[in-house]
Amino acid sequence: MEFGKFRTMQFPREVYVGHSVLETVVQVVNTNLRNGSVMIVTGEKTKDLAGKEVKRLLEQSKLDTNLIRTGAADEDNLETVIEESRYAGAGIIVGVGGGSKIDLGKRAAYELNIPLISVPTSPSHDGIASPRASIKRNGCTLSEDAIMPVAIIADTSVMVKAPFKYLQSGAADVISNETAILDWKLANRLHAEDFSTSAAALSQYASRELIEKAHMILPGVEESVWLVTKQILASGTAMAIASSSRPASGSEHLLAHALQQSSPGTSIHGEQCAMGSVVSMFLHGGDWQSLVNTYSKFGLSIKAKDYSITDTIMINALRTAHAIRPERYTILGESDLSYAVAERALEVTGII
Repeated sequence: MEFGKFRTMQFPREVYVGHSVLETVVQVVNTNLRNGSVMIVTGEKTKDLAGKEVKRLLEQSKLDTNLIRTGAADEDNLETVIEESRYAGAGIIVGVGGGSKIDLGKRAAYELNIPLISVPTSPSHDGIASPRASIKRNGCTLSEDAIMPVAIIADTSVMVKAPFKYLQSGAADVISNETAILDWKLANRLHAEDFSTSAAALSQYASRELIEKAHMILPGVEESVWLVTKQILASGTAMAIASSSRPASGSEHLLAHALQQSSPGTSIHGEQCAMGSVVSMFLHGGDWQSLVNTYSKFGLSIKAKDYSITDTIMINALRTAHAIRPERYTILGESDLSYAVAERALEVTGII
């Protein structure tokens, strides 16, 4: 029988991580800009953190540069970024922000078929280095195909200025790979879903490195940013190897998206993933308490009440999270959990 299997993998060509690497943006843009102008996609706060400096550096080098300040990663803002970039004749997008601005940039670059450079201003989640974008459409946040950043410039001297909760969130997002891998293996066993041993190994290396060094994740310490950012990049590489978000997104992410819909603004992505990973590990029959202990080492709570999430919202989010991506099989199954099962799982783990 003829062998017909194939897989496409996309990786960043250049990665700069460390103190004061922001100035490399000129070299990186010159290397990857085929034609046209540069469009910087940033937000109101992230403009001051790094967006204005990126614009200054590029304009100083005589590059035709435009900057757009945008908001949440939703359908309307995405359309605005696409149209503004098209109007400006952009040949490359530089996403400067924590998560949503880079997601908008990645998806816009995908639609326009131009390169994207990722310049994170906080280590809030692994989206800064993955070919996926979380975009809100019709009230639902969806994980969509996006372009893999052609380069990543992660300046730890910029990122350390972000509030500590974003570093906690980024660490938790990577640590939650533990349950994503369990879900992926489950889908492979029960539904013969493709499974990449190498992608899974890299994903788990990233999560376990942070589990082992959780006590080193501290506020205002640039080395802590360095530690977490390196594993965020490793997690993104695992997704590139798998050509899927599977190595870093399972039932814990489904719950995160469900909470984002049912209780928007109360918690951020990594905090939601932390809660999701604990209850998911419980449902898998694994050592959920060790995850709780790990998160506590860098001060991240897994209690819903600490994020002003009511017990009822939390229970219903867990019950229905499977429907966020019905094609992605996880420990949550293919139909709603009973209220009693969801309530017990959340009570035993201390989430409610």
